[in-house]
Amino acid sequence: MTIKRVEMGPRMSKAVVHNGVVYISGQVPQLTLAEGFEAQVKEVLHLIDTILSSVGCSRASLLSVSVSLADVGDFDVLNAVWEEWVDPENKPARITVGATLTSSEFKVEIGAIAAAKD
Repeated sequence: MTIKRVEMGPRMSKAVVHNGVVYISGQVPQLTLAEGFEAQVKEVLHLIDTILSSVGCSRASLLSVSVSLADVGDFDVLNAVWEEWVDPENKPARITVGATLTSSEFKVEIGAIAAAKD
């Protein structure tokens, strides 16, 4: 059994690859905290891209995406950014929920599951 852990920190890995599946931990913004919701979403989606790339995958590999919003009133903005970002030929399943995030500065957290490259 092979398990690959990507950027393992003190509490978790940014991603884990096992049995043909990439599990990406919830990603939160770091650089755009003062820039508003849209900037935070773009940053987090860029983080997802970076993690996917680090394991040889792309947006086309996504199977499922989980989005947590601090304010569900931001749903329409999320969708606008999402529609520019998502691979139009390979849209994953997606769930979006309202949630109390771990910092009041975070407006969004996104986790994902993708098919690993063979």
